[in-house]
Order: sequence, then C-alpha cells, then structure tokens
Amino acid sequence: MNKLALYFRLIRLDKPIGTVLLLWPTLCALWLAQQGVPDWRLLLIFTLGTFLMRSAGCAINDYADQDIDKFVKRTAERPITSGRISGKEALAVAGVLTVLAFCLILPLNALTKQLSVAAVIIAGTYPYFKRFFAIPQAYLGIAFGFGIPMGFAAITDSVPVVAWLLLLGNVFWAVAYDTEYAMVDRDDDLKIGIKTSAVTFGRYDVAMVMFCYAVFLLLWLGCGWYLGLRYWFVGGLVVAAGCAAYHYTLIRARERMPCFAAFRHNNWLGAAVFAGVVLDFAFR
Repeated sequence: MNKLALYFRLIRLDKPIGTVLLLWPTLCALWLAQQGVPDWRLLLIFTLGTFLMRSAGCAINDYADQDIDKFVKRTAERPITSGRISGKEALAVAGVLTVLAFCLILPLNALTKQLSVAAVIIAGTYPYFKRFFAIPQAYLGIAFGFGIPMGFAAITDSVPVVAWLLLLGNVFWAVAYDTEYAMVDRDDDLKIGIKTSAVTFGRYDVAMVMFCYAVFLLLWLGCGWYLGLRYWFVGGLVVAAGCAAYHYTLIRARERMPCFAAFRHNNWLGAAVFAGVVLDFAFR
C-alpha cells in the first residue's frame, strides 16, 4: 500500500489541477466541433484520455527532473528524487498509462490516432525543454492544448484553421498560468540554471502574465464569434477576464504562496470559458 501511495503521488492523483487545465480546452473543442453536446462515448474517451496522459506526463517529468527536483523546495520530496521510486518504475508507469490512453482512441478515426502520436511526443519531450528553451511554458501550452485539434479531428475528421488558432490561444493561457507557477520556484531555478518564463521575463513577469491572458481571451473571442457563439460565450469570457484581474492582485507582490494560489485559481478561469460555450449552445 505504501508503494501504491507513492505511485499515486508520482502521477499527481493528489493534485488534480493539471488534469482540469488540460480538460477545459479539450471539452470546449468537443462542443465547438460538434456545435452542441458531443456523443457521451466521445466525452468519456477524451476525459479518461486526458487523465491518463496527464498522469503519464507527470511520471516522465519526474524521471527527467530527478537530479534537479532535490534542489527545489517544493519538489525535493517527490517519489523519484527522494529515492522511494526508481526511474525505471516511473518509466514503466508512464508506459502503461500511455498504452491505456492509446487503447481508448482505437475506435476513433485515423487522423485522431495520428495526432495522438504527436501528442505523446510533445508530452514526452516537454521536460527537456527546460534545459535550453527560454520559455518552456509555451511548449507546455501545446501539450496541454493538443486535445483541441484532436477533438476536432475526432468529430469532423479534419482540423480547421480555427482549431489551430484556439490551440494558439491556449498556448498563451498556459504561459500565463505556468509563469505564475514558475514564480513560486524562481529563486531555486536561478540557482540551478533552469530556464522558465518567470526567469526569462524577469521584472516584466507580471506584465507578461497579464498580456498572455489578454491574448488568450481575445483569440478565443474571435474564434468563438467566427463559430457562431454570441452572448453567453462572451459572458463566460468576461468572467474569465475577471479571474485574470484577480490573479493580478495575487501575483503583483511576487510572493510564493499567492502566486501558487493564482495558478490554482485558473481552474475557475477555464471553467468560466467552458460554461460560456455550453450555455451558448444550450440556449439557442
């Protein structure tokens, strides 16, 4: 049971925020591609797949960072870096979860399966971007938003330009919330030489977070309007903008715990956008 509890910690079952940040844009994409409520089987496939792939990504991330995490206060007691789980065990867990996720999409079309291969590659390589890429959060945004083109592919057997623009918007959202997350560890990251957006943006970090929120909301507003969404959707974006403004009050002093609280609060920002999409279709 102790080993099982360590596996649960490895895949962050105790911290579901990462899963919901993946799930909100994916669910939005399914509603937008279907122009209404998607088939329940598709919802189940994408929901379970999101959970499995996020869990696999956590295991791969901890494997890649096992020699780094011990120097960061927040991550020093993670199962691998603390020596309670081996790197091979983590890779095995990631492999099993990835296979299960792929089995879920077997009933779907060939394009969705092809995109899933790209999704796995992106998720598996993200942890190493921190070694050389100045803003790895942008790459994370692609990984966290890849359910968008996959959702369109599963329903329409194509990925229109608007889906890629929604993904681009999601990249800006991910840079915003993961910069808030990176602000928590900035002092440790500077000591060990890890590249993050919080380090790269420097004293402009707060301004860049707010800029990224604005670009995300504007891109999604344009895409939603193009797809026929109107006032309920706009209302959801207004609530999301209010959440972003609240985050500014939390991060402007650059203190650890308020920055972490702002990151976690993005669950409600994503929920507001999704609620706007659902209500817009429901009240037509």
